[in-house]
Amino acid sequence: MTDHLLSQPVWRLIDQSTLGPSFDARQSFATDDTLCTSIGSGDSPATARTWVHHDTIVLGIQDTRLPHLKEAIEFLESEGYRAIVRNSGGLAVVLDSGVLNISLILPEKEGTIDINQGYDTMTALVEELLAPYNAKFEAYEIVGSYCPGSYDLSIGGKKFAGISQRRMRGGVAVQIYLCVDGSGSERAAVIGEFYKRGLAGEDTKFQYPEIKPDVMASLAELLGRPLTVADIHASLLRVLHKNSKLFYSGQLTVEESELLPGNIKRMWDRNEKALSL
Repeated sequence: MTDHLLSQPVWRLIDQSTLGPSFDARQSFATDDTLCTSIGSGDSPATARTWVHHDTIVLGIQDTRLPHLKEAIEFLESEGYRAIVRNSGGLAVVLDSGVLNISLILPEKEGTIDINQGYDTMTALVEELLAPYNAKFEAYEIVGSYCPGSYDLSIGGKKFAGISQRRMRGGVAVQIYLCVDGSGSERAAVIGEFYKRGLAGEDTKFQYPEIKPDVMASLAELLGRPLTVADIHASLLRVLHKNSKLFYSGQLTVEESELLPGNIKRMWDRNEKALSL
């Protein structure tokens, strides 16, 4: 692993993991954009944000180009999911109460954080999070998983996490979803059906993943033990404390709170445009 940035002089934690079903995932991506701006300008320290969204499918921009998107989204809604479009890379992922999302927002001076360093920083975090469970994982693309990428995290060939990045205004947001408990294969089956209905047998220039549900699992399934979002969250507090001189839990600053509504509006507008079926 190349040099990572897990050690920081100050880590601030913003915990949004218990806000409940009314917390909309579009707010999360707008919040990370807000934090990129404030941290990139040096007004705020490096920040870890934890977030959980209930029964949400987060689509990538490429997903919105499916030839039968309307039918695919109607299927998701019939299964009790809401669909939103994110502004960072990647394809469709499932979020629910058993999935913990962590964003690490770091300051970047003139392109000093390369893409792999961002991924390596998040991978180093997960290594420390899972150390108490003696969990050894690998990072490489899991073919047949949803939102496949070169930094898929897996144990025994079964993926439990995926990482994406967003860069803006001198800040880098490295985001991970960790399937902590529940059924990884059931989540994957939903995305598989989404693509099946969205393609309806048509050929497309872009190659959408052919989902194989059995290559995905939750950490609880893989480790063969009860494990909750709260357990991993508690582990995160320990890791951030260990990797900083000053660690504190806080909320958005006044300045960040003033920036947030504009970013929320941009996310809402983006979604309205992308999903105008």
